[in-house]
Amino acid sequence: MAAPVVSSVSPNQGPPSGGTTVVVTGTDFTAVATVRFGFTPASSFTVNSSTQITAVTPSGSGTVNVNVITSQGTSTQSVPFTYATAPTLSGLSPNQGPVSGGTTVTLTGTGFTNVTAVRFGGVAATSFTVNSGTQITAVSPARAAGPADVTVTASSGTSNALTFTYVAAPSVTGLSPNQGPVSGGTTVTLTGTGFTNVTAVRFGGVAATSFTVNSGTQITAVTPAHAAGAAAVTVTTPSGTSDSDDPNAFFFYAALPTLTALDPGSGPTAGGTTVRITGSNLLGATAVRFDGVAADSFTVDSATQITAVTRSHAPGAIEVTVTTPGGTSNSLGYVFLDVPVLASLVPAQGPTHAGTVVTLTGSNVAAVTRVQFGAVTASFTVVSPTQVTAVAPAGPAGPVSVTVTTPAATSNGLTYTRLASPAI
Repeated sequence: MAAPVVSSVSPNQGPPSGGTTVVVTGTDFTAVATVRFGFTPASSFTVNSSTQITAVTPSGSGTVNVNVITSQGTSTQSVPFTYATAPTLSGLSPNQGPVSGGTTVTLTGTGFTNVTAVRFGGVAATSFTVNSGTQITAVSPARAAGPADVTVTASSGTSNALTFTYVAAPSVTGLSPNQGPVSGGTTVTLTGTGFTNVTAVRFGGVAATSFTVNSGTQITAVTPAHAAGAAAVTVTTPSGTSDSDDPNAFFFYAALPTLTALDPGSGPTAGGTTVRITGSNLLGATAVRFDGVAADSFTVDSATQITAVTRSHAPGAIEVTVTTPGGTSNSLGYVFLDVPVLASLVPAQGPTHAGTVVTLTGSNVAAVTRVQFGAVTASFTVVSPTQVTAVAPAGPAGPVSVTVTTPAATSNGLTYTRLASPAI
């Protein structure tokens, strides 16, 4: 029988503490007395066949030769086994990522030779590449939110652990306000969760004009310009993008309101006039103003009509506007009028038949809409803000009260007397 020959050892390295199970291959492994690593016997060994032995390494250091000793002698071929220290980790970049996994993480440290596994919280990395003895690139697997210990395992042992934090994707649960003009510029407070390391806030896919992360649950963002309608609001972090289908995460862009008519277009300075305002995009109106002063009350009847009640106001022409989440409308003119007052009638009497031209003098008569002799309406002409001429209608002999009416009110009455024609 010949002396044993050792041809290979697998694995060919392990930790200095020993305990590595290695397979020794060769020939003439018969009547084996011992297996030595350097000058130290293996902790234990089993002869599997004449060509294979399984041995457990003793503690040691450096690179040593593995020998098999039988009754026929000691193997002489040099087959080395290296006692290598376990790998060490010194850094992870980045050190957090989404629960869905897929983050490419660069691990730095030492002893990254013959690496067999990279684990995140005990779960194997999706993939990893050993770039050098001091750097590994690994892709994080999916895992529940929270911290996870990252370790590297080589034939020489398992490294210390560094923490990689799995972060759930952000969630938007509320917007205030949740509507504004298509021109943008609305400051919106977003509430939710996971607002850490935010990289983008978008309204309908368009980046916010600006945003500030106030806390992990609140962001203040300024809306960009956008077409009218609903726009999903999303927040993006390294952990992912929030759900764009959440019904609480929609911002509604409102078109600018437009006014086309006021009916009536004037009324008394005392206020209380009900004015019908027509236009477009009037839904959601927050204010109706007469000369900058809020209407006494208003009702949004439809997207094209609002009914508003005027407050008291000094006489004169003013502008009416409507404000909605879409902005403030164009303005239309409205006139506040004083109550008309009559001071004299010339002549103050006339025949019972029609045709006498009567000059009515007073104040605030420029906007007269009707002149009445008793209950009968007369034709008239406005001559000036203080004078109106009217044609007295036919009527029975006797006194009748003459009044004028404007959008402000009906005036006091003055007496006009019809005289019967003399009898012959």
